[in-house]
Amino acid sequence: MGQLLGSLLHFRCRDSTPTQFLLDISASLTVYSELAMSSPAVKMQPDDRTSMSEAAVRTFLNITETWKLNVDLQRALLGFPSPSTYFKYKAGQVGPLAHDVLTRISLIIGIYKGLHTLYTDEALADSWVNLPNSNPIFGGKTAISLMTEGGMDGLYQTRRLIDSRLGADVS
Repeated sequence: MGQLLGSLLHFRCRDSTPTQFLLDISASLTVYSELAMSSPAVKMQPDDRTSMSEAAVRTFLNITETWKLNVDLQRALLGFPSPSTYFKYKAGQVGPLAHDVLTRISLIIGIYKGLHTLYTDEALADSWVNLPNSNPIFGGKTAISLMTEGGMDGLYQTRRLIDSRLGADVS
């Protein structure tokens, strides 16, 4: 299963535009996350995870740069990898990521994609995570505060909120 998914990701992403690449990797990571969560026995092989991991980290770094997040916030979104591991990621030295990290990146890609679907103003979509928010789940704080301080649950809450505003099935 993992080899098939990794091959599909490589094939779909190699000649795509940046927007299509984002959609493709988001779809691939979502499929992986859903498969792994529905059946713990379904795990990708290390080589396939490495291929997906490299693309996922590149996409993550591009998104967090767009959001203007500092290193500490980026590390928090990834689940606090050590500084040396984080800087290896930035240098392109990415091994197979753990399921938890791939899930986090999948949620972040979904949040980014959802914001750009929800808001036609690109500047608003890119700054939304850094703006104070009156929605009760944020308590007047920024979305990035919930996403970093709330851990995986904060990422899920933010993704579900955006999905609900898009009218997506969030069950």
